[in-house]
Amino acid sequence: MSRRDKEASRDPIRDPVANPWRAPPVIVAQIPEAGLHREIEADQATREGIAGIADLPEVISAHASFDVTLKRDGKVHVEGRVRARLGQICVVTLDPIESEIDEPIDQLFAPPEQIPELSEMAEDDGEADADVPDPPEPIVNGQIDLARLATDALFLGIDPYPRKPGAVFEQAVVADDPQDHPFAALKSLKPGNGQGGTSPQESEGRSEARSEGTSKGKLESD
Repeated sequence: MSRRDKEASRDPIRDPVANPWRAPPVIVAQIPEAGLHREIEADQATREGIAGIADLPEVISAHASFDVTLKRDGKVHVEGRVRARLGQICVVTLDPIESEIDEPIDQLFAPPEQIPELSEMAEDDGEADADVPDPPEPIVNGQIDLARLATDALFLGIDPYPRKPGAVFEQAVVADDPQDHPFAALKSLKPGNGQGGTSPQESEGRSEARSEGTSKGKLESD
């Protein structure tokens, strides 16, 4: 799944109204030739909002840094990182734990009229190379929302199955029942097992004894 697909799967984050992380947008027309650097910090209200959307016990801290540079034909390249510390619940022990996020950001933006062509090119290249970057995002109203980028990256970095270090699932081991196998019934036919089984030798001996007894009885009667 591409980064765009993962982001799109989280509808609240794609909706700017639902995005709790707010920061002044970058005005593309005001980006200097040398580029610009921005950092944004999530305050308590923002962290609580993110925790509510992500169904997390707590977002302890969240910080994002960006480097924004102009490219040809009105495109804008944004690189950065989002670092956060989260309160989560271990899926094995159910104990509260803390986890850290350090998620990179590498996104290209382009004027809306260029998006269809660039998206088609990215799809064609993607058929031959799975590592081709996602198509660019559109520049909306001449602005770039870095706060939305930060929130998207934070959500992508959340471990859905956090574990306390060393915690593992223990599977119950069921011992094999020695009586529960295909040849268990044959065991009762073995000699000397106390179940009334008779060996071929024992059967032959008993037959001979009966024959001798019969012959002896005939001689006495004669």
